[in-house]
Amino acid sequence: MLISLFEAESSIMFIRIFNVLIINFGLILNCVLKSVLFMACPFCDKRVQEGFLSSENFVAIYNIAPVLPGHSLIIPKKHVESLFDFTDAEVAEFMVLGRKVAFLLTKALNTDAFDWAVQEKEAAGQSVPHVHMHVVPRKVGDLPNPGDWYQELEKSEVHIDSANRKKLSPEEMSSIVTMLRKKTAELNLV
Repeated sequence: MLISLFEAESSIMFIRIFNVLIINFGLILNCVLKSVLFMACPFCDKRVQEGFLSSENFVAIYNIAPVLPGHSLIIPKKHVESLFDFTDAEVAEFMVLGRKVAFLLTKALNTDAFDWAVQEKEAAGQSVPHVHMHVVPRKVGDLPNPGDWYQELEKSEVHIDSANRKKLSPEEMSSIVTMLRKKTAELNLV
């Protein structure tokens, strides 16, 4: 009887240790997968996050392959895949920075019109699984049907996040970002 009680306690202890190991393995695996995801996410690269305007949790960057001059993105500094993962305060901060960027871009490019869009998941056209807002300054005549800018871009195969669009050179990107930083300071948007 004593041996079977000892064996039962040993079995219970083994099961508990096994469960702890499985849970810890799951946590470690989760961390490894997140690390791989962050390495694969172009918006999590700290060099990308050197934008021209930022807030506590978000940064504005110039799109490396703009659909129109001024096309910029607002991205969270940490990896977030869904708008639904933001707190209400983060949604407000995201939108306020978007408004500041739209104001900056319209002043920098001498226009008063802009579009902005957030695409949530692949079915909506999102190609980078990291929340981002597109801010695109607009001018009369920049596209045939300005009210249908997204549809026009889709039809013309110049998709909003397309890898097929021409990418800016590092020199072009640096020049544009420097100009936008100067305009940010000039407009006192810092």
